[in-house]
Amino acid sequence: MRGTTPLRPDAPFSERLQYYRTRAGRSRAVVGGLVGRSAEWVKALETSKIGMPRLPMLVRLAEVLDIENLADLTGDQRMSRATYTKHAHEDLDSIRDALHSYPVITSDRPVPADVLAGRVQQAWRAWHTSRYERGAVAGLLPGLLADARVSARRLEGEERREAARQLAQVYHIAQLYASHQPVPELVYMTGDRAMHAAQDADDPVAMAGAAWYLNHVWRDAGEAAEAREELARDVAGLLRPAEDEQDRALYALMHLAIALSHAKLGKEGDAWRHHDEADRAARSLGAGYAHPWLMIGPGMVSHYAVTIHLDLQKPGLARQAARRIDPAAIPSRTRQSRYLVEVARAYHREGDDVAAVHLMQKADKLSGDTFAFSLFARSIVADLLPDPPAAVAEDVRELARTLRLIH
Repeated sequence: MRGTTPLRPDAPFSERLQYYRTRAGRSRAVVGGLVGRSAEWVKALETSKIGMPRLPMLVRLAEVLDIENLADLTGDQRMSRATYTKHAHEDLDSIRDALHSYPVITSDRPVPADVLAGRVQQAWRAWHTSRYERGAVAGLLPGLLADARVSARRLEGEERREAARQLAQVYHIAQLYASHQPVPELVYMTGDRAMHAAQDADDPVAMAGAAWYLNHVWRDAGEAAEAREELARDVAGLLRPAEDEQDRALYALMHLAIALSHAKLGKEGDAWRHHDEADRAARSLGAGYAHPWLMIGPGMVSHYAVTIHLDLQKPGLARQAARRIDPAAIPSRTRQSRYLVEVARAYHREGDDVAAVHLMQKADKLSGDTFAFSLFARSIVADLLPDPPAAVAEDVRELARTLRLIH
């Protein structure tokens, strides 16, 4: 940015943050809003009234300010954002190749829509029930992507619409597979393609699933706050929650998406207002209800209450909420594992690291993939590794090996 004073090589974190914020042309209020904090918090960092935040927040600040090397922000040894936080699954190249291919000319006969739907259901079962969900779906995805694309193009009438619905779900699974790996372009691509397939199907249910996953993409990147809320509101308006059980479940999902977006921006009242709306709709479905692949139901809405408290910087309330929530309330190993890492995050931020380690061990046993690719798990273990509590020191080192932080 013209007129910006050059950054001193030995500048501390506070000066570096101010420099890169100014270079990006963003105010303290904007940067704070994009990472879920206030302008006063950003000012406190820039004036050294509070110290440098932990890894997850540093990564969010780096993304918001378009800084590729975290060392440029922290002043520590150079290490790229992707190398610092993410590793690639062994089958990533085959999934990337499948996504980059375009079956423009093909002599293949389209797979009937009902057969395609059965294969997609099989992939969802593998995702939600396997301890290593990425490995479980990696062998299925290339064939599913190819066949669903062909069927969505070559079938006619209602069968074509059904194939488009299934194609949207295949892209959802591919997006979940690619998430938390150093391939953000694939995460964006699959989210966008899923929404286009859902719109081709002209199906509000399919659009709700696509809106949920697009909201995750934008929210994690700190982007499009107004657009992601508007999308969820618009899709909720297409549903018929008073007439149809599945529509009511997805209506709850859209309000949960809005609640999470508000929490990221620190808008506490709006976050809980939409969470309450999601909770009312989900509880009307019955205590044991869970959507077959989105998993929305009372259990999922309860799980995300912990995330909302954490995003609102209230780990104590997150711990209190977790005392009343059953981790097994969602019939999905990956979602249960993700939830336990969130609870571990609350305990770690409150200083109870022995409990945090125990919860992360449980998360790893439920889903090795979800745990291994969790940014928050990596951050907590990296924080504990230099001086772990004596009672769990070997457990911390074992978790660090699992997360590839040490060998």
